Amino acid sequence: MRKMIKMSMAAVMIMGVGAVTAQAEGTDILTNIKAKGEIRARYEMVDQDTKNNANAFTNRLSVGISADLLGTDWLSAYAEMTDVRALNDNYNSTSNGETTHAIVADPKQTRLTQAYLDVKYGKTKFRAGRQMINLDNERFVGAVGWRQMPQTFDAYTLTDNSIENLNLFASYVNQINRVFDNDTGPFARDWETRTLLLNASYKVMDELKVTVYDYMIGTGTAGGMGSDTYGIALTGDIKAADGVKVGYRAEYANQTDATMENSGFSNSTSDVDADYMNFQLNADVSGFLVGAQYEVLSGSNGTDGKTAFATPLATLHAHNGFADMFLATPQEGLEDLSICLGYKSKDFGMLRATYHDYTSEVGSTDYGTELDVTYSRAIPGVNNLTGLIKVADYNADSETATLGTAGAANLDTTKFWAMLDYKFATK
Repeated sequence: MRKMIKMSMAAVMIMGVGAVTAQAEGTDILTNIKAKGEIRARYEMVDQDTKNNANAFTNRLSVGISADLLGTDWLSAYAEMTDVRALNDNYNSTSNGETTHAIVADPKQTRLTQAYLDVKYGKTKFRAGRQMINLDNERFVGAVGWRQMPQTFDAYTLTDNSIENLNLFASYVNQINRVFDNDTGPFARDWETRTLLLNASYKVMDELKVTVYDYMIGTGTAGGMGSDTYGIALTGDIKAADGVKVGYRAEYANQTDATMENSGFSNSTSDVDADYMNFQLNADVSGFLVGAQYEVLSGSNGTDGKTAFATPLATLHAHNGFADMFLATPQEGLEDLSICLGYKSKDFGMLRATYHDYTSEVGSTDYGTELDVTYSRAIPGVNNLTGLIKVADYNADSETATLGTAGAANLDTTKFWAMLDYKFATK
């Protein structure tokens, strides 16, 4: 078994020995037991040039149980199982062999998605085991919550909030459990790694929070080239007037050679040299939404010694368009200029449309444009049930045919989703 599962099993055995003693002394083994879960049924259609249409009917069932251990309020545990089922095979799940169809990366599988122990002291917490990690806006590290099977991390994590408005995070990761279900290849399930994630944020005021980070990703068995990504982000919310709130994000990051290399795993001799910028402005005017964003992931002309900016641990679906055309940054880099309009209210739900214009960072070649439209609403009469309809329409520019590294960006793609999401929990 994998290292982290062995550690978790050992911890359970130790707790079991302690439990016998605790029972003899009249101490409760498990207290404050809580359960939660989710049922998420989804239809996803993909119409993409050169591929047969994908029509995927899938469902996610997730159940988790948490409890305080041995009568303490400082030691607790959580375990979660996730099962993904499909009603058909009319899509390429990346593991079902249906390669003539477009990809919907939701393979059938059952997995222990989380299993960890928490030790708390005041506002400091140490977590050991399989866990989800979502940092900031998940641009660099996230649980890939959109896919039916989430991405989790076998890690040792320390968080501290002892100083008011200051949040500190550090995590050492030795395995990344990806959304796929293959043993090897580009869609491998497991990525053994040596990765250190550091993040610190300080809220100066509502109008300004400063976040600094250093994500030291070691080269892994399925992860390609390692790198260090360090940067700074300024975010905040400004109340401009009654019913008017403006939010912003200004961010810069630099990517360099990995300091957490895994001996024997490195498959590249490239020197990492890339930059990232993100400028975002959003306004909520009594429920009417408007926003703009300019995001740049730098690239290379192939001879300048630079590399394309990479985000291998990100929740990628949340960035650069819902059509998922830029899950990997093209060699020439990516500039994404987008604007959004929408409306939300308690009774209406939320409707939002976003338009993207994609170009290369090197040479300013047009990749294409994309329109994303999303509508979500709580279903009346059923607590904790939400419905969602989403459409993504990507139109490739003919110029991208000259860019071999643009890959899927050369293909016109339309995607449609209809989803019901029900969450439940004990009190």
